Amino acid sequence: MLELYPQWRGRFSLLQIAAPSRSALDEYQRFENDVRALAARINERFGGKSYQPIILLVEHKSEEQVVAYYRAADICLVTSLHDGMNLVAKEFCAARDDEQGVLILSRFAGAARELHEALIVNPYHTDEVAETLSRALAMSPQEQRERMRSLRQMVREFNVYRWAARMLLDAARLRRRERVVAKLEEKRLAA
Repeated sequence: MLELYPQWRGRFSLLQIAAPSRSALDEYQRFENDVRALAARINERFGGKSYQPIILLVEHKSEEQVVAYYRAADICLVTSLHDGMNLVAKEFCAARDDEQGVLILSRFAGAARELHEALIVNPYHTDEVAETLSRALAMSPQEQRERMRSLRQMVREFNVYRWAARMLLDAARLRRRERVVAKLEEKRLAA
């Protein structure tokens, strides 16, 4: 992003909180080393004495600390490469009671199907991600407020209880369908 949009140099930092998991495995250690090396190269290229474009924290944070980071962030970028619940996106919205901040979601994130006021990106398309980051950084407080209000409403309405109820209803519908198919098959065989 800093290459395509140099106006954000010195004004934008990406904070990545990576809670260590499975760090005893060689593959994870190699991946962490690769990420640290890439962050160092970007910081060397675009950073300065008092500016780091990438701040990488590989450590556990308490819930209170994570909420404080959500509230301090201008943007939450979730670049999942496959479907999932993506609770980070929902936690970010829930924490933003000031109704500010911009959520950017991968189109592959499960939450992208619910959180329509997020800015949606293809994480494999780096120029699109860079353009969307720049757009989010320049977004007016009014547009942020309108989008965040809607996002927070969705998070409030479609909570874990509604999700569980939907799962139970889907299971009941599936059982009913199986019973109907079984009865039809019985009738077909009896005929």
